[in-house]
Amino acid sequence: MKRKRFAVLVLAALTPVAIAADAWKLPAETTKYKPGPRMELAMASCALCHSADYISTQPRLSSAAWRAIVEKMRLKYGAPIATNNVDALVQYLSAAYGPGR
Repeated sequence: MKRKRFAVLVLAALTPVAIAADAWKLPAETTKYKPGPRMELAMASCALCHSADYISTQPRLSSAAWRAIVEKMRLKYGAPIATNNVDALVQYLSAAYGPGR
């Protein structure tokens, strides 16, 4: 009897989560990555976790600051950025979202 009661309680607790998961949708993208060399690399590396809106609302950062962010995303948050792509990604972010833009 205890097992049946436990199973009913677990099912009752998880049902709202399952219903909410079906209704969950990402908001519409309102910004696109700025065109430029290596834009596809940025889309493939960054868009898995956040939108282009997030990048476009950052302050206009220097190359060194973008490098620090890319390394933080890669090492701390597990962003799928190969070490041999870091320079290319930093070049894109600096050119598209750097101080001169």
